[in-house]
Amino acid sequence: MVGDQPVCPPQLLLRGWGTVLLSQCMSSVFSQIPDPELLPTDPPKKPDPVNSETVVFWGLRLWQVIGIFAVFALAVVITLCCIFKCRIPRTKKEIEARHAQRQAAKKYANTLETVPPLNELTEIPGSTPDASAVQTVSEQVQSQNANNGHLSEVRVAEEHSISVTLPETE
Repeated sequence: MVGDQPVCPPQLLLRGWGTVLLSQCMSSVFSQIPDPELLPTDPPKKPDPVNSETVVFWGLRLWQVIGIFAVFALAVVITLCCIFKCRIPRTKKEIEARHAQRQAAKKYANTLETVPPLNELTEIPGSTPDASAVQTVSEQVQSQNANNGHLSEVRVAEEHSISVTLPETE
């Protein structure tokens, strides 16, 4: 028998086709079920709004951190202004006064350069230079005691002239 092929019973053939159709349907149904990993989740929770009582770090609130930063910045500015003397004059009068003060300081510095040394200033013009030209305190006291006799006569004369010239008031 040429052309004889094994013949399948129709029930078996129906079952095969039914299995193919069922697997096709199942695959199309299962492809529509989403993967749990890909399912949308709840949106992330919104952070609390930032206000002055929000704890920023180290247990400090926002207003405390801002205050500490402001005090630090103010201290730095004040320190720099004191070091560099950066004060801005506000009026024309202050600007002119400051300019005049600077000019006077320059003039004073220039005159200091022309002042002779101290040993030249202590010499009395017209006198002979002497090594002991400066008297000690004891020498000054002795010279005053010697002149006291002369001074007492002068004082008595002054007192007498004052008493004579004063008008009498009654």
